Amino acid sequence: MRRSILACGLLLALAGMSAAVAAAARSIGTTSTETTTTTATSASTTPTRGVAAATHTTARAEGRSLAYWSRRAREARAGTIRWLTVVDGRPPQEISRRLAGDSPQGALRLAKHWQQREHSAWRLAHHPPALQTWNCIHHYEGSWTDHGAPYWGGLQMDYSFQSTYGAWLLRHKGTADNWTPLEQVWTAVRAWRVRGFSPWPNTARDCGVY
Repeated sequence: MRRSILACGLLLALAGMSAAVAAAARSIGTTSTETTTTTATSASTTPTRGVAAATHTTARAEGRSLAYWSRRAREARAGTIRWLTVVDGRPPQEISRRLAGDSPQGALRLAKHWQQREHSAWRLAHHPPALQTWNCIHHYEGSWTDHGAPYWGGLQMDYSFQSTYGAWLLRHKGTADNWTPLEQVWTAVRAWRVRGFSPWPNTARDCGVY
């Protein structure tokens, strides 16, 4: 009888140990799964944040580039208008107003386009026809800032002459003594294309024109 009781006790003890081992195994498995899930979640979140930060940085850089080249395009367009105004004696009537690119690359292309146009207009303005002759006539006529009526400027233009060939300049800048030397020369060029050097008969002769 005593042996039977001992055997039963031993069986119960073994059964308890088996249950404890199984419970411990289940606990370890659950913890491992949770740790793995947390690690995977962290790993998947970190690249997402990195991509978002990189995208934000790229967008800011593109925004700065777009603003820079758009500003350069505006400046070059303004320069183009300025030099064409010198040549024509008034602002150009038809000139593209497109200034904004839809991307940094588009703004860069637009800025390069206007810079090329500005350079061409600058070259044209600084190389009027017969420039050497105009400088010679100016040498005999007077100072570019001569304000003594009835003739003004370095090519001694009277009021009627200025009104006919430099009306826009006369309205917006006053008499020829307020114009730049290039503006005065190009005004004379417009008269020269119609009348030759006849408005300056003596000084033109002194300069070997006749």
